[in-house]
Amino acid sequence: MIIIGIDPGSRYCGYGLLEMENRRVIAAGCETIDVSRQPSLGDRLKALYDSILQVICEYSPEVAAVESMFFHRQIRSIFTLGQARGVILLALAKEGIPLVEYSPREIKKSVVGNGNATKQQVRYMINQLYSLQNKPHHDDAYDALAIATCHFNRMKWAK
Repeated sequence: MIIIGIDPGSRYCGYGLLEMENRRVIAAGCETIDVSRQPSLGDRLKALYDSILQVICEYSPEVAAVESMFFHRQIRSIFTLGQARGVILLALAKEGIPLVEYSPREIKKSVVGNGNATKQQVRYMINQLYSLQNKPHHDDAYDALAIATCHFNRMKWAK
């Protein structure tokens, strides 16, 4: 089974993949989709949609875990993030991939043990859990793998 974790963003969208076998992770990886060079929001959303579909088609995940919306002081950022999430959710629905959502607090608590963990603490724990061949440069990739790990932990203890 393959789980894809997605950390939505309108400029950088992280995705992380976990391959499981018998409640055990046998492979892990993460990367960032960079659409920041696109000239307009519409172009970025189209590029994000095309890129996430390409990732889905390449890895054929059986379930997707996505970070849920959280309140932010900058209203404009929330709307842009919501549009990016919509594009991602559309791609997942189009491919028939079941979706689960976790709050940032749930993800941090599941991976670090503290719902108020920093990005550096999440990055550190992901590096401790998995021997990643290629270390991503953006925290969004680590966050996405943390989202997939959160779902893996929920599945592991649910059975």
